[in-house]
Amino acid sequence: MAEISEDQLRKEVRDLLADVDPAKATQYEFRGAQFDRGLSRVDFPEGKGGLGLSPKAQTVVDEELRNGSRYWHDLNVNPIGIGMGAPTVLAHGTEEMHHRLLRPLFTGEEIWCQMFSEPSAGSDVAGLASRAELDGEEWVVNGQKVWTSLAHRSRWGMLVARTDPDAPKHRGLTYFVLDMTLPGVEVRPLYQITGEAEFNEVFLNDVRIPDSMRLGDRGQGWNVAITTLMNERVALGGGVPERGSGLIGILVSAWEQLQSQANGQDGSGGVRRQVLWDRVVRLWTEAEVLRLTNWRARTLSSAGTPGPEGSVGKAVSAELNQRIYECLIDVMGSEAMLFPQGYPMSRPEQSEEYSLRTTPPVKGFLRSRANTIEGGTSEVMRNILGERVLGLPKEPGVDKNTPWSEIPRN
Repeated sequence: MAEISEDQLRKEVRDLLADVDPAKATQYEFRGAQFDRGLSRVDFPEGKGGLGLSPKAQTVVDEELRNGSRYWHDLNVNPIGIGMGAPTVLAHGTEEMHHRLLRPLFTGEEIWCQMFSEPSAGSDVAGLASRAELDGEEWVVNGQKVWTSLAHRSRWGMLVARTDPDAPKHRGLTYFVLDMTLPGVEVRPLYQITGEAEFNEVFLNDVRIPDSMRLGDRGQGWNVAITTLMNERVALGGGVPERGSGLIGILVSAWEQLQSQANGQDGSGGVRRQVLWDRVVRLWTEAEVLRLTNWRARTLSSAGTPGPEGSVGKAVSAELNQRIYECLIDVMGSEAMLFPQGYPMSRPEQSEEYSLRTTPPVKGFLRSRANTIEGGTSEVMRNILGERVLGLPKEPGVDKNTPWSEIPRN
């Protein structure tokens, strides 16, 4: 489709809201109709949830859906599937994969998880040890994955496994879409500081994956994984929320409540409030700068695999989230010394990272400690920015051309 005007695009969304009764339609019904009209992700091709437009046009769609009071945020519906799985399947999957996987992924009927990290290969994803061996038209996979968010709810997993141990670590990997219901897939909970098991470890015991569910060529799994990782960083740190909304809005509301309780008192309490106010203003400014930076990046972006600029938003947003939560806890005062939810030892239905409206502040503060680790540590993000944006020398890679099987491991 040729580029359409903003007014035409807004009309498309308003027609959707008029034709699919927002008061009666379920999430699956509404988002299914949204997908069929090309409004799920407008930069995707026609017939695959999009209209072939620029990625920046999605902000127009989202704005109209919010105005129409019928908006399910992608990161609440299927954070890993929509943010990372969809662009990876589109870029490297077959037509059959596109038509089978994309629609239920966008509606949230089929949740996705990402299976990269392993106990011995966290930040060094290319060092992973899970093995996949070809047996006829199937791959037999054995190994263990860890920190797999929402694996207990997922139908599909993005799996990278080693298919050639005698090749250098980056060249001996292959990427698969794993049906999590297959025999041999075992998901075990990993309980966090919040008392919930949003994360999991996954054991793969002689799991047989059809070769038709391979993404990309054999041995090219690292190249496919880069598509996932780059989109992951944009999904985690590249959002363009409404001004003053989200976590910074929660902090401002807590500050206003503190002010209303003060009743004009001064003295030491007044000094404390002034110091907190300075912090709130600074954090609000930083949040707005990040929002505008992400807006500019989206305006300049084009369809395809994002570049290293996605690491900017991810690194900044992760650390900013932590600072905002720390300030929020200080604003709450003694109330923040307790964790009233207790430690339920439960399995959440969605990632707490994307549930600001329903996540109590103390719980959010505890959960935010993972922000600078998940999706690539802040240290990894800084390396990417230094090397690929600033042009600084790469760190020495002594095992870059060494066969994986000859690399010493613990």
